[in-house]
Amino acid sequence: MRYSKSPSRKMARQLLREIAKRPVSFIPRKVDKPLILYGAGSLGKMAKEYSERLGIPILFVVDANPDLHRRDPFWAGVDILEIHDVPVKYRESALLAVCVATVPFSQVNAPLKEQGWRDVVPFYDIAEAYRDRHPLSNGWHSGVLSEQDICGIEAALYRWDDDVSRAHHLQFVAWRSLREEWFFDDAPVTTHDRYFIPQVLSILHDHEVFVDIGAHHGEASIRFLDAVKNQYRGIYAIEPDVENLSQLRDILGEYLSVKSEKVHLLTYALGSVTDQKRFYHGLGYASQFSELGQTEVDVRCLDDLSIPATFVKIHIEGWESIAISGGLETIMNNRPILAVTSYHNREGLWYLPAQIMTCLDNYAYYFRLHSWQDGCGVIYALPRERKGGFS
Repeated sequence: MRYSKSPSRKMARQLLREIAKRPVSFIPRKVDKPLILYGAGSLGKMAKEYSERLGIPILFVVDANPDLHRRDPFWAGVDILEIHDVPVKYRESALLAVCVATVPFSQVNAPLKEQGWRDVVPFYDIAEAYRDRHPLSNGWHSGVLSEQDICGIEAALYRWDDDVSRAHHLQFVAWRSLREEWFFDDAPVTTHDRYFIPQVLSILHDHEVFVDIGAHHGEASIRFLDAVKNQYRGIYAIEPDVENLSQLRDILGEYLSVKSEKVHLLTYALGSVTDQKRFYHGLGYASQFSELGQTEVDVRCLDDLSIPATFVKIHIEGWESIAISGGLETIMNNRPILAVTSYHNREGLWYLPAQIMTCLDNYAYYFRLHSWQDGCGVIYALPRERKGGFS
């Protein structure tokens, strides 16, 4: 579906009701034939590690720029072909998992079909078929939207502060419910500004305390440092995965050149209560609480840390709502900027926006997609008392 303009509140409600009336059909895709990955970037790397962990062999990888990736040590020993060099027999007999989220799936799929590829699916549709063995959950499907879902989504659609947010939220719902890509010409999906959209950049100041919850390797912290030109009061990078933490320490140390007393690395997970919880280490971005996990980690509440937060980013693989529950006092008292990922589970349809909107008054709320296949939806909450360019 393509629309020239982002929807008003009234039109958004009508479009949501149209989605809800449509038949829903989705079956997670098991790997039942030889597997080839399309895309050797970050998602392709995660797909390779995922497949290895499950013992699913990969025939090879195809990419638009194979020479670039052949030099990457990560792909040592793996054949990387240009798409036109793949023999016809593989196009007809293999399963091609698309590991590209910077462009629409339909834009990738159409030319592949013309070239004779018979079985092409998004990688996350495959991952959804193995949730009993691996916790990665980005391929979830909403199923039929209940009346409660519809009412909750409608309430969020009404509260967003701009029509672009309503467009992106409807795109999110259409993909999760119908596996359809919707397009709004005046609401592009931006892949370069996750957590730092113009509305956020317009209100940053030189005494921010940035809390990076789910810090991974420090990508968001480094983006923050660049945004404030290294003028800030403090960074609290929270990362429970031991492998991620090691790289986080090295990368931030290299970026800062000298050790900074303003940067704090915290090694536990955040939740709604102080506890210990089973955790799956070693999955990079996807490390998370899981009953499949190898060990337990210490869980703390944000409220117990006494951090004078002014900007909080939360990306913890579907456990965002419990981190917010354990940080309500901090959030309501400090009134920070919030940037919260919402795409890892069904809570992102409406429960997570409702949780944030309920606990914060006099905030501006935005929703943005930062990749296709809804691999990165982010809720933004900006305190209106900050001076800046947002509405």
